[in-house]
Amino acid sequence: MKDKNYTYEVILAGSGGQGLVSSGLMLGEAAILEGKNVMQTTSYGIAQRGGLSMAEVIISDGEILFQHVQNPDVVLALTDDSMNLYIPLAEQGVPIFYDTTLVEKREGENLYGYPLTEMANELGHSGVANVIALGAMITKSGMIKIESLEKMLQKRFKGKAVDMNVTALRKGVTLVTG
Repeated sequence: MKDKNYTYEVILAGSGGQGLVSSGLMLGEAAILEGKNVMQTTSYGIAQRGGLSMAEVIISDGEILFQHVQNPDVVLALTDDSMNLYIPLAEQGVPIFYDTTLVEKREGENLYGYPLTEMANELGHSGVANVIALGAMITKSGMIKIESLEKMLQKRFKGKAVDMNVTALRKGVTLVTG
């Protein structure tokens, strides 16, 4: 875990429709609630649903000078293609979180595979797999407070969607804390 005065660089990569852009926005908004500076960029292929999709988020207590991630501190890979692209970073000490429901299981240091989509389906909506992942990533890295993301979820969603997303977030926390 980094000291709170550092900058956190996050990559969220997978396929269009997996909520990666939304995850990047939610992470950034939660960091802003803590008074952090945030830069968020997105990239996706021609097809919004099914093509390569990626969000980069930089969170810092200081000024952000470059808008793209240069030295990721944590990666979320939700497809085999994105996992293959970023797995070399695990050897450099970068934690890589991935969905064992969708990505071939890998063994090694700094690889954190969880059945994110399966867990989301058990909650009633596969679309909250990204929130489960955020809960685990935030808990492991300490980049922001879980309470900040929970507060942001309560602002962003209404009705039953709030409860489902907060439950998903807490499931992600328990993946790391036990």
